[in-house]
Amino acid sequence: MIHPYQYVTAEEALAAVQSNQRVFVQGSACTPLYLLKKLAEQSHRLKNVELVFITVQGDIVVDEPQYADSFHINCMFVSASVREAVNSGRADFIPVFLSDIPDLFNKKIMPLDVALVQVSPPDQHGYCSLGVSVDIARSAVNNAKQVIALINPAIPRTHGDGLIHTDRFTKMVYHEQALPEVDYGAKTGEAELIIGKNVAALIDDGSTLQMGIGTIPDAVLKSLFNHKNLGVHTEMCSDGIIDLVEKDIINNKFKRIHPNKIVTSFAIGTKRLYDYVNDNPAFVFLDIDYVNDPHVIRRNNKVMAINSAIEVDITGQVCADSIGQFQYSGIGGQMDFMRGAALSEGGKPIIALTSRTAKGVPRIVPHLKESAGVVTTRGHVHYVVSEYGVAYLYGKNLRQRAKALIDIAHPDDREQLEKNCYERFKLFF
Repeated sequence: MIHPYQYVTAEEALAAVQSNQRVFVQGSACTPLYLLKKLAEQSHRLKNVELVFITVQGDIVVDEPQYADSFHINCMFVSASVREAVNSGRADFIPVFLSDIPDLFNKKIMPLDVALVQVSPPDQHGYCSLGVSVDIARSAVNNAKQVIALINPAIPRTHGDGLIHTDRFTKMVYHEQALPEVDYGAKTGEAELIIGKNVAALIDDGSTLQMGIGTIPDAVLKSLFNHKNLGVHTEMCSDGIIDLVEKDIINNKFKRIHPNKIVTSFAIGTKRLYDYVNDNPAFVFLDIDYVNDPHVIRRNNKVMAINSAIEVDITGQVCADSIGQFQYSGIGGQMDFMRGAALSEGGKPIIALTSRTAKGVPRIVPHLKESAGVVTTRGHVHYVVSEYGVAYLYGKNLRQRAKALIDIAHPDDREQLEKNCYERFKLFF
């Protein structure tokens, strides 16, 4: 029932968007695809509209070549939806820590004219929820001059920082559409499951978990069913946590901040996850500048930061955002949590990756590809885990690091790595 609120058509609402403006677009599972499609239909009247966002899901339409004069994408994370546009030169990428993005809005470094968000229907008090994508959307809504809301009953109503009163919205559009789904568990292979067990062996009972995006974090969760009293303070979560919560393995009882609560900023998964977090007071979705603040993260003891990478060189430099000069993703929150975990009492910052790609390309390499970005420096890395074991790098010199990393590389890559090590470090094996 949408009465008594005044809903308008997407065309009427999007009239607020004008040429030469900067427009924020909410992302993840809450990407307002319907509004973006309708915005593309208005391209004839628009020039140089800058669209800013992090991860988006689905076909956003406005990234297509025919709209290049109307819309310019300036994203802070390169997801699959915009990867081709960024790497072909039609769109741009801003390298920035996820925790720092709200300050770009708050300090007017990137002032926002309009914000496009997708929210739950209003409750009896007039409050909508940003659903499963609070992250940087909270600060965007706080700072945008105008906010256009897509009201969708499929958006879960989540607890935390995502509540917005309808008075804050310039216009509201009602449209029902299922949320995009990602099943990381279905993509998990044998190597990932072995890595999951290797990482699980590093995790003590009573630890607080942060999981990055992808199959390896999901594989780690599958390996934790013999653990006890785990907590969660993470930038994102997926389906893998549900069974652990229901078995009381994740209960958050020993967390020092937000005990008894799962703290996250966004969620992406299947409908099972979206239904599970809907009106679930065990989950709090908070602003990313708080969730990802290393000084906040460190307040919990035994923080386990579990993130993946594209490649790691033999000194421990971690590339997680690019394949050479090809921009694959972004900095995201990896460094926020790697540093926060390192500062946490008993914490462990962990990089986990398969020794080779699905196409057989080595991931543990003598040096990063030319133009590849370093997301986590070798000064921040403590643990690197593959299906062949664990390399502990903290406090190790370059030769010791090289030896530890070669020991967990793919067996067929070790001889060449040893030759590279001899040339560089005069290290004999």
